[in-house]
Amino acid sequence: VHPVGTTKMGRDDDPMAVVDSHLRVRGIRGLRVVDAGVMPLITSRNTNSPTLMIAEKAAGWIQAGI
Repeated sequence: VHPVGTTKMGRDDDPMAVVDSHLRVRGIRGLRVVDAGVMPLITSRNTNSPTLMIAEKAAGWIQAGI
């Protein structure tokens, strides 16, 4: 089983959104969710590659101070 969609990404006005577009957890400074939980739907294959892509993007944001 590959759990996805457990951490909704969305706008500030979405009460169900847990993280913003840069994977920052709302209301908790310095915490991000960088895993398959932010994917809205499961991929057609294993979730490993998309999760690695999410991690690469997040690493760039963290290094850039975003």
